[in-house]
Amino acid sequence: MKVLLVHNFYGSAAPSGENAVFELERQMLLDNGIDVCCFTRHSDDIRAKGMFGKIVGAAATPWNPFAVGAFRKILHEYRPDVVHAHNTFPLISPAIFPASKGVARVLTLHNYRLQCPAAIPMRDSKPCISCIESRTVTPALTHACYRGSRLATLPIAAKIALNNVRGTWRHDIERFIALSEFQKELMIKGGLPAKKVTVKPNFYPGVPSRIPFDSRPQRVVFAGRVGEEKGVQDLVAAWRMWGADAPMLHIVGDGPLLETLRSESASLTNIRFLGQMTAQEAERQIANARLLVVPSRWFEGFPMVVREALAFGVPVAVANLGPLPTIVSPAGGLTFKPADPKDLLSQVRKLWSEPEVLRNASDLAECEFENNYTQNRNFVQLMDIYAAARAEIT
Repeated sequence: MKVLLVHNFYGSAAPSGENAVFELERQMLLDNGIDVCCFTRHSDDIRAKGMFGKIVGAAATPWNPFAVGAFRKILHEYRPDVVHAHNTFPLISPAIFPASKGVARVLTLHNYRLQCPAAIPMRDSKPCISCIESRTVTPALTHACYRGSRLATLPIAAKIALNNVRGTWRHDIERFIALSEFQKELMIKGGLPAKKVTVKPNFYPGVPSRIPFDSRPQRVVFAGRVGEEKGVQDLVAAWRMWGADAPMLHIVGDGPLLETLRSESASLTNIRFLGQMTAQEAERQIANARLLVVPSRWFEGFPMVVREALAFGVPVAVANLGPLPTIVSPAGGLTFKPADPKDLLSQVRKLWSEPEVLRNASDLAECEFENNYTQNRNFVQLMDIYAAARAEIT
């Protein structure tokens, strides 16, 4: 089988889970003897050009004929059996899908951008699915949902509206990959054909090297963007209420709230802000923890940190929102009310006070990983999706 992978890499200034998944799946295919070719673009190329680059990116977002020309050349030379796209924003555009008619086309839904211009279904610190439910981009334009700017929102809204009208998602893609059942149902509500959406979660490659639970320090970890949508401010507020008896909390990552939260927590000795780390360093922080907390205020896809926690046998506490509860519940995880530091504190402190329950959750996390999130299982799932997509065009 020959697979043409398509991806627009996000800027290198900040880590991207989508970039990481693209590389992991590419390597997984190669490891299993699949013939792989890549068609990629890099957002760094336009960021380096300043305002001119922004104009180019905005113009390319709805429909990029120049990318299509280069794409068709690769199609002609490589002749793939499957075209599998991860991200086409902003430089590739959905124009590649009708251009590859006759080839099985697959698109992974790493976020909600097909129907939500912000990609993050959140407004005024609360989940918002107005554009998805109404199947129109009017709410996003009204509220300037992308970067707080109607001008910046316009090209993404135009892309959504254009491809809804021309039926790109209905006619030019054979299979969509959702990362969770929750995301699948929400995207179907937004207009994707139900029979074309299949759930395949993220995976952890290889065999994880686990640290015995009792050998880990008394430590809790958060890893991710230190921004409002991730709810890290709620986690820090809970730790301030917990006081001196709280276990050590390591916060891994950078973002707009980092310096504010660091300043507000300067007097606390049981919170450490570690800043941005490499993927390997962040994994070590998670593997050495007794609990990972994911206090998101928005609908996640399938956070990379959660699959890492399960791989390393680390229990997970999550906000009771979106797909997170159904992901962690079989793994012994717990939930708390989103954007509610008091409930976060109550639930986490209760779990922390029951070492045997926490240890058992660690065992359940390992089992859940082995049953559902290994590379071998993920490869079988992906091959099934490719086969279904190919069957649609024969």
